[in-house]
Amino acid sequence: MTLSHTEPAVATGDPAALVDRVEVGALCDRYVRHLDLSRDDDSWLPTVFAPDAVVTFPMGVYRGLDGLADFQRMARTTFERTHHMSSNHDITLDGDRATVRAHLTAVHLRRAANPSEHFSIGGHYAAEAVRTPAGWRLRLFTFDLVWTAGTAPAGGPGH
Repeated sequence: MTLSHTEPAVATGDPAALVDRVEVGALCDRYVRHLDLSRDDDSWLPTVFAPDAVVTFPMGVYRGLDGLADFQRMARTTFERTHHMSSNHDITLDGDRATVRAHLTAVHLRRAANPSEHFSIGGHYAAEAVRTPAGWRLRLFTFDLVWTAGTAPAGGPGH
């Protein structure tokens, strides 16, 4: 059996690579968890993103922690609740850098009291994580929108 560069670290017998892979996967999970559960508190942003992060969505590019805080404020004023799911993390390690390709789906509720009316999206993302003194952080994140369902907000994806 020939291993590709994206085979799990456990197959290569490298414990440090296995730990890095688990930590980068946990970073991706932490990001989507905070999107849903920490909507009114931006203090989590530096626990997920590098200070010079660049995040690209169909509706715009957000730079640095201040730009990401602006994006979060826009999201929480547009939607009362969200439900994000990140899966199928394909992680490639290269020293203190890692690339991630994964799937992302999200459900957005304008009004929490009316959950049957929602705007949903799905697609893929590519990310670069970097090892910092505080642990792994996302430096680049680009979301590729594949599908939408429901009515998008004005100026959002699908419009």
